[in-house]
Amino acid sequence: MRAGRRFTFSPATALALVALFFALGGSAFAVGERVQASSAVQQRCANGAVRGVAAVTGDPSKGMANLPDQFSAAPNLFSRRFNCAGKAIQVRRTGIGIYELRFVGNAATNVVANGIGLFSASVETIGPGTFRIRVQNVGRADEDDGAFVVVAV
Repeated sequence: MRAGRRFTFSPATALALVALFFALGGSAFAVGERVQASSAVQQRCANGAVRGVAAVTGDPSKGMANLPDQFSAAPNLFSRRFNCAGKAIQVRRTGIGIYELRFVGNAATNVVANGIGLFSASVETIGPGTFRIRVQNVGRADEDDGAFVVVAV
């Protein structure tokens, strides 16, 4: 039976490990200081910041087809939501696969939409902070009720 080799530290290995420890620790400290500096803080609704996120999944017991035709901010309609203005996010269904989403108090005009699961989504701007989303089943050309995510910048 072969006896296991025992690893011994030479002075050079010990010195290299200590130098590596301080190099990595110093870099982490410098990055942490930079991130916490006031110059690195971005305003919540500044240009280039994410101004809003809404993942609309509909009421779990009723589905997307049963979204109201009037704007609603009911929490059970969203799986995630964020509005940099600190105000409500409202959604309504205007037809099969057609929804309108509003970030109240948020003047964002640029958004990206994506379907969740087997759905794709396209978006158009109606006005500042208000968008129309068209959802389609992947592989089909007509609108279909499905969950979607909108990110406003």
